[in-house]
Amino acid sequence: MSKGRRQTEKNLTAESCANAGAAEDASAALNPALVALLEQHRTAIAADFKATSDVINGKLDKIQAEVANQQLRIGELETNSADVVRRLAALKAKYDSLQEETKLFKTKLSDLESRSRRQNICLVGLPESVEPGPRATEFFSRLLVEVFSAQTLPFPPELDRAHRSLMPKPGPDGRPRSIIIRFHRFQIKELLMREARRRRGTLEYCGHKLQFYEDYNIDVQKQRAQYKDVMAELYRRGLRPSLLFPAR
Repeated sequence: MSKGRRQTEKNLTAESCANAGAAEDASAALNPALVALLEQHRTAIAADFKATSDVINGKLDKIQAEVANQQLRIGELETNSADVVRRLAALKAKYDSLQEETKLFKTKLSDLESRSRRQNICLVGLPESVEPGPRATEFFSRLLVEVFSAQTLPFPPELDRAHRSLMPKPGPDGRPRSIIIRFHRFQIKELLMREARRRRGTLEYCGHKLQFYEDYNIDVQKQRAQYKDVMAELYRRGLRPSLLFPAR
C-alpha cells in the first residue's frame, strides 16, 4: 500500500469519528426536550382519558339506576297482571253465572207474561173510532155475539178489558190498530178462538173482515214467525194447520 493511500484512510477515519461525536452531542441535547414533550403528551392523554372515563361512568351509573327502576316497575306490572288475571277469571265466572240467571229470569218472565195473556184475544180489521170510549167492554161484548152468532154465544160474554193497542193512532188512510180483548172466563175465550179458526176468512162486522189471533208476547211471536212461510204454503194447499204453544 502506498504512503498516500494510507494517509487518505487515516483522514477519513478521523472525519468519521468527528461526525459521530457531533451526533452524540446533538442527541444528548435533544433527549431532555423530547422526554419533556412526551411526558406532556402522556399527561394530557391521561387527563383526557380520565375525563372521558368519568363521563362514561356517570352515564353508566344513570343507565344502571334506570335499569334497576325498570326492573322494579316490571316486577310490579307482573304482580299486578297476575292479580288482574285472577280478578278477570272471577268476573268471568260471575258473568257466566249471572248470564245463566238472566236467561232463567227471561224464561220465567216470558212464561208469566204468556200466562197473563191467556185470556186475551187480538182482534184485527175493525176501523178506528168505531167503539165508544167509556163503554168499550159492553160494545165489544155485543159485537162478539153479532159476529159469532147467538148460536155460538147465547149471551154476551163478560169482558174484563177491551182497548186498542198502544201504538200511535194512524191517519185516515192508515191501517187500524188491533184491539186487545180480555175475557173474564178462559173457556169462553177458547171457544171463540176455535170458532174463529174454523170460520177463518168469513167473519165480518158491518162489511169489515175481522181476524182473531192469540195475544202472544214478543218472544213467542218471534218463535212462531219462523213458521210463517210453511204455514202460508199449507193454507195455500187447502189445509188448516195450527201450531202448538209456543211454537211447535
